[in-house]
Amino acid sequence: MRVKSLSLSQFRNYEQALIEPDAGVTVFTGPNAQGKTNILEALHLCCLGRSHRTSRDEELIRWGQPCARAAVTTEQRDGTHEVSVALSRAGRRRKVVRIGARQAERIGELLGHVCGVLFSPEDLQIVKSGPAERRRFIDMQLSQLRPAYFYALQRAMRTLNQRNALLRDIARDPSLISTLDMWDEQLAQCGALIAENRREAIGRLCELAASAHASLTGGREQLSLRYLSPFAQAQDVREAMLARLHDARSEDLRRMTTSVGVHRDDIGITIDGKDARLFASQGQQRSAVLSLKLAQLELAMQERGEAPVLMLDDVMSELDPSRRRQLIERIDRVQTFVTCTDLSDLAGARQGAVYRVENGVLTAL
Repeated sequence: MRVKSLSLSQFRNYEQALIEPDAGVTVFTGPNAQGKTNILEALHLCCLGRSHRTSRDEELIRWGQPCARAAVTTEQRDGTHEVSVALSRAGRRRKVVRIGARQAERIGELLGHVCGVLFSPEDLQIVKSGPAERRRFIDMQLSQLRPAYFYALQRAMRTLNQRNALLRDIARDPSLISTLDMWDEQLAQCGALIAENRREAIGRLCELAASAHASLTGGREQLSLRYLSPFAQAQDVREAMLARLHDARSEDLRRMTTSVGVHRDDIGITIDGKDARLFASQGQQRSAVLSLKLAQLELAMQERGEAPVLMLDDVMSELDPSRRRQLIERIDRVQTFVTCTDLSDLAGARQGAVYRVENGVLTAL
């Protein structure tokens, strides 16, 4: 896949911008807080329909403006794809996604039309933070590649919320307990699809991330991933989930919340056999997350048969020279968007296009 153009209108601090990136590496350089990351955020919005920095879409609209728009055109094996996301502060529909000339009815229709992998400073939370960040990491990856996964995830979250509401209602009216079986069945059905996909994908990512990490560290460190779930080894995930829901019912009724399900899953990340969250240095954690992102890239290439776009936000300055060289060698194979404050951080990389960014204004260098 190749991004042919990215256009912004009233997006963050950009009044208007049109970017026609190089097929290789496109660099956005300049001082901090000038709008470099906003370009990657706009591209990410066109990939997944959401920002990687905020859940509040109105924050993406330029100050004082009623609406904003980001649009991307890509060339892929099956032809040209055009995607746009329009955001509004008011009106019945605050977010409108268009695929070509057609308005999408659901955000899931967007997934797969523009596929990208983003590494940003916020991604360190994949290692540093709790299980929710690691679930978010795998969910975003699989949602881009497998639309059925995305819809199963939506159903699971709706079912979980409805089951939790029912548990609270039963505390007031115990006769409602007979309806729990129906929600358990629905939760197990969509949960099984999610767990099976996570188990398979994490197994593949483990191999790919271990290889990437070995390259970045010169073979000095070993990275490993493990799917942490009661259903990681289950032959029949649906039946195993139903059994655990039944066993936990008394506790769920007492606490009025669901204690069993894929919303409790985690990914174990270790370096040389030690928990990366507890024992890895800041530099090791950064390398581990970067390895995960490179593994994402490889997995997407395997599943789609073509490379997604890679987005690197202020990565190079935090890597030592050896790891920087290893990363530069890897990004030469795919279309890459890079932000940096100093072009010397990219010494050795083939820079096809370079833009200076100052206060939301792009200047080609």
